[in-house]
Amino acid sequence: MEENRAITLLTLQQEIGNAVRYCRAAQGVWVTAEFSDLRVAGGHCYMELVEKDATGNTVAKMRAMIWSNTLHAIRAKFYAATGRDIATGIKVMVRGSANHHPIYGLSFTISDIDPSYTVGDMERLRREILNKLNAEGILERNRSLKAPAVPQRIAVISAAGAAGYGDFINQLNSNPEGFKFYPFLFGAVMQGDRTSASVRNALMQVESTIDLWDCVVIIRGGGATTDLNGFDEYELAKAVALFPLPVIVGIGHERDRTVLDEIACVRCKTPTAVAAYLIDSLRTAYNAAVDRVQKIVRYSSDALKGEKYRLANIETALPARVQTRILRSEKKLGDLGHAIERALSRRAVAESEKLRMLRYRYERACLSITERPMLKLKNLENMVRLLSPENTLKRGYSITLVNGKAVKSIEDIKTGDAIETRLPDGTLRSEITGVESITPE
Repeated sequence: MEENRAITLLTLQQEIGNAVRYCRAAQGVWVTAEFSDLRVAGGHCYMELVEKDATGNTVAKMRAMIWSNTLHAIRAKFYAATGRDIATGIKVMVRGSANHHPIYGLSFTISDIDPSYTVGDMERLRREILNKLNAEGILERNRSLKAPAVPQRIAVISAAGAAGYGDFINQLNSNPEGFKFYPFLFGAVMQGDRTSASVRNALMQVESTIDLWDCVVIIRGGGATTDLNGFDEYELAKAVALFPLPVIVGIGHERDRTVLDEIACVRCKTPTAVAAYLIDSLRTAYNAAVDRVQKIVRYSSDALKGEKYRLANIETALPARVQTRILRSEKKLGDLGHAIERALSRRAVAESEKLRMLRYRYERACLSITERPMLKLKNLENMVRLLSPENTLKRGYSITLVNGKAVKSIEDIKTGDAIETRLPDGTLRSEITGVESITPE
């Protein structure tokens, strides 16, 4: 009885297919998803549509395809708007219909694409990265560095053998002025999921030999390469923003723009544009040097002419100037001689007055020295005069002489001696008849 109710697997699949095919909500609808495992085979494009949550976990997945009759139109439309081909990892908004195959199961056939959704998502990602760098205070760090005036020693980060790198080197080496450049390649993967890590590793190698380089160049050509998502990555953007040397970028085509274009010191549209920028920098420096040399020559010539003219004027004016200088010197010497004479005259008068005063003081001193002895002698003279025998006799005294000597004591005479007594008006002669001593009481 249960077997009679059973249906075949094919019938079940057909019923599911009919349910999907006739479900209006699953036909001709716009769906947002991310391309995964995209590949082109046999003219058709196959991929998986996936949706991830905020943590990156896959919450929905479905097989999808773009048949060859619409693939070219869809790719052209997407490339015209975004500058890149459809590829794995791109978030898209696509239109299509769900269908169910008895063997291959549920799938989604894409018939159209809205590139503006992808452009908006790419721009949102770039804006988030730039806002984060700005919040960390490093957004302008590399861009604020001064670009080298003479960039000759160049650390190049690119893929070895890539067309863009080859074009860059050829343009540097074939510059019409013959300027010398010294580029060195630090090889890196320039597309796909390994881009960020590979370029960051190259930057670390450059930094380990930083004294050898004037600047860093990060270049990636266009052409067949389509995946620039690796350059819109936070860790790579941070490494470029913090790099101590000026970074010059030329990534993709002219209309391609990545986060690195917003933070690098110099942004050029293509690798060949980077080469042109470097050549122009040397040309500017060379022209400035030539201009300075010409100015030096011109200024030196003008200065030499001016000095010759000045020397000629000096040579013409020198005799008159010498004569004037001599006359001034003679007048100065004359004035100096007169000044010396006046000074000597004043000094002589002063010294003469000084000598006169000294003489006066000397005379006063001599008089002072001689007047006292003379006064003393005068006093002695007066005393002698007063005490002279004549004056003594005039006062009533007399002098007794024995043998011409004055008698000072009774012992100087004896009885029978002849004596003379002198008075003021004459002399008495007598003989001693007796001598009598007076006994003191």
